[in-house]
Amino acid sequence: MRLDEIIGLLRQIPIFEKVDPEALRLLAFSAARRQLRPGDILFRRNDYSDGGYLVVEGEIVLDMADSGAPSPHVFGPGALIGQSALFAQGQRPATALARGQTVVLAFSRDLMMKVLDAHPESAAVLHQALAREAREMAARLQRLA
Repeated sequence: MRLDEIIGLLRQIPIFEKVDPEALRLLAFSAARRQLRPGDILFRRNDYSDGGYLVVEGEIVLDMADSGAPSPHVFGPGALIGQSALFAQGQRPATALARGQTVVLAFSRDLMMKVLDAHPESAAVLHQALAREAREMAARLQRLA
């Protein structure tokens, strides 16, 4: 997949839609490409999370069966898995495995911070997008309560 196509996938993710194109280009160019075969494990539940993954081709299944959540969840091209891990350390809530031949781009937290340091205007835009998502999540939780 070409760099411009990857940038297009990133731009479709709500937190990245208003980020400077040059910041997205740096992120896409610097990401580590991983090719997975059917059944390959991307990460396991409770693993230390050090970043996120963009599904470029194929599908990733998140299996949360042992956590009590409905399972499995399937994510295809354009899905960002581990968004919060781009910004904060934590543990993976599920096991992720390739459903078939799959390609993902790995974005480490360090890479994300370097891109934001180089593009402070994009850091401000991302901050606003994440704050909006947090408000929306709080409202959904309040409705459930």
